[in-house]
Amino acid sequence: MKSYDVRFWKIQTRKGRRRPYIVRWVVADRAFNSPFVTSGLADSFRAKLIAAARAGEAFDTETGLPTSMHREQQSITWFEHALDYVAKKWPKAAANSRRSLVESMVAVTPALVREMRGTPSIEELRDALRWAFIPSRKEIDQPEEVIATLKWLRKASLPITSLAEHDVTGRALTACASLLDGTAAAPEYYRRRRRVFYNALRYAVNQGRLADNPLDAPALRMEWSQPEVDDAIDPRAVGNPRQIAEALIMCSYVGRRQGPRFVAFFGCMYYAMMRPAEVGRLRRADCHLPEDGWGKLILEASQPEVGKDYTDTGLLHDERGLKGRSKKTVRVVPIPPELVALLRGHIERFGVAADRRLFRSESGRPVPKSAYARLWKKARELTLTPEQLPSPLMGTPYDLRHAGVTWRLSAGVPAAQVAEWAGHSVEVLQRIYHRCMAGYDDIWIERMNRARGDSTL
Repeated sequence: MKSYDVRFWKIQTRKGRRRPYIVRWVVADRAFNSPFVTSGLADSFRAKLIAAARAGEAFDTETGLPTSMHREQQSITWFEHALDYVAKKWPKAAANSRRSLVESMVAVTPALVREMRGTPSIEELRDALRWAFIPSRKEIDQPEEVIATLKWLRKASLPITSLAEHDVTGRALTACASLLDGTAAAPEYYRRRRRVFYNALRYAVNQGRLADNPLDAPALRMEWSQPEVDDAIDPRAVGNPRQIAEALIMCSYVGRRQGPRFVAFFGCMYYAMMRPAEVGRLRRADCHLPEDGWGKLILEASQPEVGKDYTDTGLLHDERGLKGRSKKTVRVVPIPPELVALLRGHIERFGVAADRRLFRSESGRPVPKSAYARLWKKARELTLTPEQLPSPLMGTPYDLRHAGVTWRLSAGVPAAQVAEWAGHSVEVLQRIYHRCMAGYDDIWIERMNRARGDSTL
């Protein structure tokens, strides 16, 4: 039933509650209330109710909502909400965040549909969802199969209010924890997807589409505790200085033209502990390369490869600040004579790009991950013995960075200083590299002996 008999009370505050701000109103002598986390959200919701009453809208006696809000709450589906959320977040999000946003929504949305005839395959659903969520693709004519899949999805998508049911929310969390083939995703993937899903639900609460965030329910939290993420580096993957020096030499023998271009690239990852995105952005002005002794690199930006769909420029790589730092942050890294020589030789042989970048493809473009990963694989095969090849030893280019950090720690450089040079927090450094420092007891004992003025125990 509908009624125009509506009265509003002042917002009440109940301290000690998770949502202490209570909006209360009465429709046809039936009281309603809606709690909120902040006073601002409560004020906004109350203002919408009052505006609807002043506009002459009838209020539903079952839900207590005006016709416009009741219709919106009843009609909006999870898919519509997800589209709205992605559109809101996209303009100010970094390219990597955009990719994570889309990947998470593509994983969750197929789980939040009802059974209907003509259900597309999971591959068809995920392909169509990428067309729906990525703004740049909306300007391209969609294939017929994508149009048909999205039409089905709009009809089959569950109402967002159904997420208040634990079994429905559990389906979404199962999707967060699964790969396309149904196998379990890595804990880090689950954690990232769940974070995006949680924020999308929080946005639904802010928009008045849900009363509470379902993921905050104690019963659901107990059932779906986040798996522990083991970030620690496998010490078997960390090469020693001799092995890495040999690998850099072997890199120069991979092909007549490609290999030599990457020797200094990989050298930066080891000797300067740089991330690949930081190496790709390194410019001549960032390098202090004296003829003798140690030099230094001044790192101020990175160029991660995220995909053309996610950058404002439509290019494969994004221009951004250092990872986890503000755009104004600069990191100064001292580099040993070995890297100074590699960089001087690289500049002398290959010059620099028009924008003064040191590393680029033969066509002058940023180096794609697939190119340097493929080249490292070949250099590794030339370096290791047949017995070593199946092992994790130097399995990926990123293991060079891990080896560079381990080398400095084993040399006795304080963890805080190594963390500063590597662009880590001390907490992250200790959590990730603690296994790599196992087996150095003899070194530490010898140093303690020297410190106490006794060469024997």
